[in-house]
Amino acid sequence: MPGHTAVAESLWFRRFHPVDAAPARVVIFPHAGGSAGYFLEWSAALSPYADVLAVQYPGRQNRFGEPAVDSLAVLADRAYQALLGWADRPLTLFGHSMGASVAFEVARRFERDGVAGPVRLCVSGSRAPSVPRDSAVHLLDDDGLLAEVGRLGGTDGRVLADPELRELILPSLRGDYTAIETYCAAPDATVSLPVTALTGDADPRATLDQVRGWAAHTTGGFDLNVFPGGHFYLADQRAAVVEVLTARLRG
Repeated sequence: MPGHTAVAESLWFRRFHPVDAAPARVVIFPHAGGSAGYFLEWSAALSPYADVLAVQYPGRQNRFGEPAVDSLAVLADRAYQALLGWADRPLTLFGHSMGASVAFEVARRFERDGVAGPVRLCVSGSRAPSVPRDSAVHLLDDDGLLAEVGRLGGTDGRVLADPELRELILPSLRGDYTAIETYCAAPDATVSLPVTALTGDADPRATLDQVRGWAAHTTGGFDLNVFPGGHFYLADQRAAVVEVLTARLRG
């Protein structure tokens, strides 16, 4: 792809269904413990409308050899730098759970530096970034951490039950939970992008009032979309969520 030689070699993104001629690009930021591969089918569903980049954080899948990043600010800094080479068309940033805060901070870095690119921020299953975390999962022992991940869903139960796989994923899980649970944005931290929030109506990690709090973090407009389900409502509501995203992509 012209102009993307160096970036194409980056491990930060998986581009499962390249669409070089697409007028827009969707960048998906996974949840804590999540990986780009979780959004393979999302990429297929969105590819008729946009080129899709699924973010691959260090410490998982093809990046198992790298240490996990346990600071959300550092994670956002590094993702932002990697994404600069892909900002040649309008970017819609979509983040689920921890990924919503990473996407928000990446958008803030674009605006801080006066770099064009992001045109919308979509946040899923996430309380507003200034709402303090009332959990300390990252301080639990390994069994406690894995039990919490199992309760929320989003991770294949076969992985959690396999001792060898558990050992592989524990560093990235702990790093991700440390990153999100030690992060809190200032109440006046904003972006100028319109923010679209999506959430499950029974999410134990983000009440509707906490999700509505995102309205205070944008000067570009806010809309809320509520679906049946818990923290990983999007596993069952993929078609409906993709419909919301494609409607925004079409303007």
